[in-house]
Amino acid sequence: MQLLYPECRPTSPAELASGLRLADKAPPERPYLLVNMVSSLDGKATIEWRTKGLSTDLDRELFHRLRTQVDAVMVGAGTVRAERYGRMTKSDDLRAARVEAGLAPDPHAIVVSARLDLPADLPLLNEPEQRVVIATGSDATLPDLGDQVVYERTGEDLPLLMARLREHHGVRSILCEGGPTLNSYLLSAGLVDELWLTLNPKLAGGAAALTIVAGRELVEPLELEPVSVAEGGGDLFTRWRVKT
Repeated sequence: MQLLYPECRPTSPAELASGLRLADKAPPERPYLLVNMVSSLDGKATIEWRTKGLSTDLDRELFHRLRTQVDAVMVGAGTVRAERYGRMTKSDDLRAARVEAGLAPDPHAIVVSARLDLPADLPLLNEPEQRVVIATGSDATLPDLGDQVVYERTGEDLPLLMARLREHHGVRSILCEGGPTLNSYLLSAGLVDELWLTLNPKLAGGAAALTIVAGRELVEPLELEPVSVAEGGGDLFTRWRVKT
């Protein structure tokens, strides 16, 4: 670890994700956006020809802690289906932490779905306390899933979606949890402000494994400014700011 990052220091997810106040950084026209992903050291998100998450207990704790700092969590429909997302805030203690920070008990769940192919029995869509915004470009009839689920027909126009989230839903800060195609669209549109990348040095990606960004070429190379790096349980927690 010290060879890779000489300034690396031991820490905990609670320390990393405390007091971020990301909404205060939001530009006038859209929310402030950070992307959180996990990867092996060679840049892969899966291993040995299979879709297999690399998350550790500490990494999962980190994204749950990060969820306490934002107005909304954004995720692609494929990830929602695969992970069987439920209520965004997993415990009463974390909801209390959100309320103490002046936020609602649960962040909005923003689901980006090109084909509107979300199963009706998905736990996320059946949580009465969970507000959900489904962003879709589908022309299909929109199913009525209850008052807590609303739709935004924005398709792949993510800048428009961001503007509507700010104007219609009061969202000033967003944590994006992927997948890789959604990450690519957000990066290409110049909407990402920070990247939080957990590196698992114990694993290496297989030749056909997914990367953390996939689906389209970036318009131009991104310049990332390192903010911090820390270690916990063998994982490296790195934070990068996208320079504009």
